[in-house]
Amino acid sequence: MKSNINILLITLILTTFISCNQKPKDDTPWVSLFDGETLNGWSQLGGEATYAVKDNAIVGTTVHNTPNSFMTTDKLYGDFILELDYKVDPSMNSGIQIRSNSLPHYMDGRVHGYQIEIDPSERAWSAGIYDEARRGWLNPMTDNPDAQKAFKQNEWNHYRIEAIGDTLKTWINDVPAAYLIDDKTDKGFIALQVHSISDEQKDGTDIIWKDIKILTDSLSKYSRKSPLTPIITKNGLGADELKNGWKMLWDGETTNGWRGARLDEFPTIGWEINDGILTVLPSGGEESAAGGDIVTKELYGDFELMLDFKITEGANSGIKYYVDTDINKGPGSSIGLEYQILDDARHPDAKLGNHDGSRTVSSLYDLIQADVNKPMNGPGEWNTAHIISKDNHVEHWLNGMKVLEYERKSDDYRKLVSESKYAQWPNFGEAEKGHILLQDHGDKVSFKNIKIKSIIKE
Repeated sequence: MKSNINILLITLILTTFISCNQKPKDDTPWVSLFDGETLNGWSQLGGEATYAVKDNAIVGTTVHNTPNSFMTTDKLYGDFILELDYKVDPSMNSGIQIRSNSLPHYMDGRVHGYQIEIDPSERAWSAGIYDEARRGWLNPMTDNPDAQKAFKQNEWNHYRIEAIGDTLKTWINDVPAAYLIDDKTDKGFIALQVHSISDEQKDGTDIIWKDIKILTDSLSKYSRKSPLTPIITKNGLGADELKNGWKMLWDGETTNGWRGARLDEFPTIGWEINDGILTVLPSGGEESAAGGDIVTKELYGDFELMLDFKITEGANSGIKYYVDTDINKGPGSSIGLEYQILDDARHPDAKLGNHDGSRTVSSLYDLIQADVNKPMNGPGEWNTAHIISKDNHVEHWLNGMKVLEYERKSDDYRKLVSESKYAQWPNFGEAEKGHILLQDHGDKVSFKNIKIKSIIKE
């Protein structure tokens, strides 16, 4: 009898011990992105590294003389929670692309977007967030030693990636790694990267991924809180942008650094700041009839300017540069070279101008037409304008595509000016420095992420 009691007691203790050491059951309704046998649902982009399925895993193998390679999901994903395991050769750098795209107009189809870094080097920035083929590092692991120590060399590592709204969070082996608030891209494919290698590196090295699963429904129920302080790049700068000399031209909250083009301070009417967005309010479509144009208080010579803008139906506005606010003190807008902002499909200006098409969106207003194949997003969607001016060579870019270029002060440029509405102003657009201007043309247009880099002449 005593023997039976002892057996029962031992059994109870063992059962309790085993149950206490078992992981809680995961009832998350995951959907597998990889069937363990084929690459169905995936396609390769970029380089020519090899991908194969072995032992229920995807194996990517390096080759020489090829750019970065990506095995991408055929489906695009917006908000999601993603988990996967990977093992990487210690000599390799790699990553998981999320919300990424390959667009014909952008660097000839180059894959670009958020990358969750895989970094077995001594730097140990695994699970940091890099912006591939765009802004560079956004959330490095410099200030997160716990995450840096979490990576397991020559072993399987587990990633959890949450992308919900403008918030991206990562974990490496259950250790919180990155926490980023960034509003650049809200949808794209997921991809497994095999990085290009130099001639000195050995080819034939592998990175292996398995157990790739995703959740796209009921995300608030399954999302985890992160104890980290978020890095905010909305109306802010990434780590590499700061290192490369960019600065914010608008802080996202105040009117600091700006004034009315014909005022000493910022207009009291006609403009609105709300939730990190600067908006010129509608006032009937007249030029500078309400709050009026706003300009930077500083002057800029050679520069690189980027900002996001969003139009409403039929809207007209513009970004002007090399503006002299002492010219044209009468009615209308201040004078300067203008990157046109327009709803080409609905605004009559699209069919006007002294040079065909020179008043369409991203054109050099009234002087040079932008590429007709430009990638413009319509009313209600954000677009990125990019202007580069160096040594009198000027480029207009729209959503990552160069749409025109010209040489200030050249004979061709001066001929265009002589045939335009600007002919009445001597030496138009030829100042060494000027203000940056956002135009009030009486239509609702919004701006955010306004940043500039002064180019130092060599």
